[in-house]
Amino acid sequence: MTEPAHRVTFTAVTKSYPGDDGPTRVLAPTDLTIEGGEFVCVVGPSGCGKTTLLNILAGFLEPTAGTVRIGDRPVTGPDPDRGVVFQQPTLYPWLSVRQNVEFGPKVRGVARAERAAAADRLLTMVGLDHLGGRRPYELSGGQQQRAQIARVLINDPRIVLMDEPFGALDALTREKLQGELLALWRERRKTILFVTHSIDEALLLGTRVIVMGTRPGRIVYDRPTAFKSELGDSPFPAIRADPGFTAMRDEVAQHIYAAHAD
Repeated sequence: MTEPAHRVTFTAVTKSYPGDDGPTRVLAPTDLTIEGGEFVCVVGPSGCGKTTLLNILAGFLEPTAGTVRIGDRPVTGPDPDRGVVFQQPTLYPWLSVRQNVEFGPKVRGVARAERAAAADRLLTMVGLDHLGGRRPYELSGGQQQRAQIARVLINDPRIVLMDEPFGALDALTREKLQGELLALWRERRKTILFVTHSIDEALLLGTRVIVMGTRPGRIVYDRPTAFKSELGDSPFPAIRADPGFTAMRDEVAQHIYAAHAD
């Protein structure tokens, strides 16, 4: 269902950086609309502007030209309504897992009992309820990433931005967290912008896949994962076995290779 108040709109957004030979444009004029509740995955070769696009929406980067709006509000900087999950967990090592998860609500002045109850729910949801007293360095990489996701979700952002969050994990842990993330999205219907290098990951998770090309970064492909509409909540093996998955994977790969060759 469309939620206009949370619709993301990029209008003629560009990004350039100064250089000795003049500015280098890393993002060509980009128009993009993401409806509230969509799970949009962005793939493409290195240097195509995937992370630049995400960082502009996060408010970490200011566009050189153009505007980004959420509903009718312009993005002018970071905001608690946009949570960011990075590739490497950014947990505070001197705090326990629970204290890390509770950190945002604590800073906002949320009462101890309320934030503790919220942390209980999130830690249970990500499977860390038995590890809340541990320090981050006592956890595996996958557990640290779960803790980071819980720390973002406890602030109840309407938009979640994820920059290759599972890229550094082993294959089994990666697929487990992919499944958990998809279950969380189905339950809460957050708007998600997910950057990845993996075509399979994009097709398994996204309701829509965008391919970006290089020199400068630009959108060269934008399609919904329509083949999943009849698969419902099917497990990943069933999705991978669907002919629509195979066909779209080949189509996305062709666009990535073509963009890389330009």
